[in-house]
Amino acid sequence: MTHRLRAPVVLPADPACSVIRDGVVDIDDSGRVAHCGPVASAPAAAGPVTDLPGILLPGLVNAHAHSPMVLLRGMGGDLPLLRWLREVIWPAEARLRGEDVRTGMLLGSVEMLRRGVTTSAEMYFHADQVADAVLATGGRVVVGGPIIDLPGTDWRAMLAATERWIDANGLRFGPGERIELSYAPHSAYMLPADALEHIAKSASARGALVQIHVAEAADEDAPQRAEHGSVPALLDRVGLLDGRLVAAHAVHLSDADIALLAARGAGVAHCPGSNSKLASGIARLTDLRAESVPVGLGTDGPASNDDLDLWEEIQLAAMLARVSTLDSTAVTAADALLMATRGGADALGRADLGALEPGRWADVVHIDTDDPAFATGLDVDDEHLLANLVWAAGSRRVTDVWVAGERVVEAGESTRIDRTAAQADVATAAARLRA
Repeated sequence: MTHRLRAPVVLPADPACSVIRDGVVDIDDSGRVAHCGPVASAPAAAGPVTDLPGILLPGLVNAHAHSPMVLLRGMGGDLPLLRWLREVIWPAEARLRGEDVRTGMLLGSVEMLRRGVTTSAEMYFHADQVADAVLATGGRVVVGGPIIDLPGTDWRAMLAATERWIDANGLRFGPGERIELSYAPHSAYMLPADALEHIAKSASARGALVQIHVAEAADEDAPQRAEHGSVPALLDRVGLLDGRLVAAHAVHLSDADIALLAARGAGVAHCPGSNSKLASGIARLTDLRAESVPVGLGTDGPASNDDLDLWEEIQLAAMLARVSTLDSTAVTAADALLMATRGGADALGRADLGALEPGRWADVVHIDTDDPAFATGLDVDDEHLLANLVWAAGSRRVTDVWVAGERVVEAGESTRIDRTAAQADVATAAARLRA
């Protein structure tokens, strides 16, 4: 028995960014894609058929986020990165309780799902509460509790906690494998080199992804650059580039750094919105892509962005790449859309996400095209259609979302969570954190 979704346009997010006209997506009983293609060549429907107007595409992948920070949205919004962290964010986070994190993640997950973001890679405290919240919303998450060396913290204990969790539950668990556990060392400037080496060995032994901030601000890692040449060179020296790794931000990279990431197969989470707001700089997106570094898009935290709408990152990534190179063809609409889908999955080392292909999880987004952005219709040529989707429509017409074949957003609202109540809970918790 399969469930068939049918729509006038299906975007499977294959490497060519094909546009399928009058297409179907078949979802099997396990919640994976069984077939995707034109209805004319599809097998006979073996179950219920849902006819939808508009466009179907894979769920977007937010390759770097700190979504529970919806609790801190707007705080210190006019400060540079390091002052923002030290003077505003870290003192507020020191007051966080586990239940606060769950409250923030619950709303953050709903916010993302309503924008068509089905997977997020999260680095945040009380990671078990992050996972629990996502299980409640029906989303998907790659989560790691931060490993950091600050007064009052013990990176060895944080590393041991990650190891115990993975050893107890496995790397992936939950319905539709909605939870993936990862290692989340904060950065090279917040950990000694021997800690990074311990993390590399531990993650390698378990086949786990490592999420880490890399070269976000120009002045954050001066000691590491002085001693090791660059942060990527340090990560390579301690063995972190030997396994699965996604480098968040990766703004201030040399040619040698980019070549090294490419040679080791490391992914990059490009966060143009946060990097712009905090004046961290513009990542060398065209150079990363030219070297075939897997690049996904991330929102970063909703206190530094200040939202979780990955469609804005799609637009910003393309626009900043164009303006920084003075080349209006540097990143096309198709390129940008693929970075938010297939590219995000590639950056996280997840061949089971980010595209509507048989065997991948059926994380599907429906966009209703009854909107001025599509006033010229769907019968325009493929390039024109993708341009209207990426440049004009964005997230505002996301109406329905499926994760592992389960409908978790219908008519623009969560099928599982009372959004109004979730917002009220965030308001209560945020007031206490500001006090």
